Amino acid sequence: METERQSDRFTERPDIAPLSIVGDAGVDLVLGSLEGWPTIGTELLMPRSELRAGGSGANSALAARHIGQRAHLISAVGNDQLGHWLAEQFTGLRTSLEICDCETTMSVGLMHACGDRNFFTTQGHLQRLSAAHVLEHLPAVGRREREALVASPLSSASGGVAVAPIALFTAPFLLTELRVGYEALLAEASSRGYQVALDTGWPPEGWRDGTLAEVRGWLRHCDHLLINDLEARSIAATEDLALALKRIGAELKPGASLIVKVGARGALGLEQDRRVEHAIEPVDIFDTIGAGDAFNAGYLSARLRAAGMAEALAAGCRTAAAILARFPRKTIRAGEFADCVA
Repeated sequence: METERQSDRFTERPDIAPLSIVGDAGVDLVLGSLEGWPTIGTELLMPRSELRAGGSGANSALAARHIGQRAHLISAVGNDQLGHWLAEQFTGLRTSLEICDCETTMSVGLMHACGDRNFFTTQGHLQRLSAAHVLEHLPAVGRREREALVASPLSSASGGVAVAPIALFTAPFLLTELRVGYEALLAEASSRGYQVALDTGWPPEGWRDGTLAEVRGWLRHCDHLLINDLEARSIAATEDLALALKRIGAELKPGASLIVKVGARGALGLEQDRRVEHAIEPVDIFDTIGAGDAFNAGYLSARLRAAGMAEALAAGCRTAAAILARFPRKTIRAGEFADCVA
């Protein structure tokens, strides 16, 4: 399914998007808040709920729309009513959605009063997204495309500096068919002229030795690695975050940026052996689902504008804070939070 729609904030062009997002899109039903687990067989009334597009890829793409960043979502949907509904949720974004002959993946997110959450997710179409579909919609970047990106009004803040477009890859552990050749896919994206950004997410099987070896193969192709502190410690096999940064940084492509999201405390980055931190004031937010995905969109949008590490971390945190503070999120207009990365 190839859809291209326009918003009053920006206009899609036929050239390569500055930000391509390759990842998961599903249907999320968010409910809350729970004071504790109910007794089996009982029923509870939830004071708040929202049915919306979800998944790391979809959340990042929608966050890009919220900040006015031109983006292209490459993902999949199931061939059912939920799949058709899901495809319609991306107005204002360019999408390339593979239609899979199965049910659409759905998640129920239960928010707890303590601020934590639980997810119940069906397998569905996420297992079917193919590398062939991804590569069909991730064309090679030539000089003409780079010049078009620099000339774009959304890239004017870069001062005319040629910044390569970014391909953000999300949720590889959930995309079963794509995961089989994931390292080759990242290498191909890099060879086609993209900066490769990766948000690994959490492996359902846990951080086994084979999983760690697999991830290390991915790291060598990354220009931007965007993970949280627990993932960083797990990948590096240490509880010492400073040591984890050092170990992971050594595995990345030379000159790459390592970003670690530390929840309500903010984010930190490591680039050229220089550590930068951005702290934020904790706020009480009901719906924290997609916080890291919103951060990714703000951070990468700032880097596309040739922002430095400190400025990009701040943009990511501002973007996450602005989006998470709104519930339901369907009320956010395209470009409403553009000042987060301006």
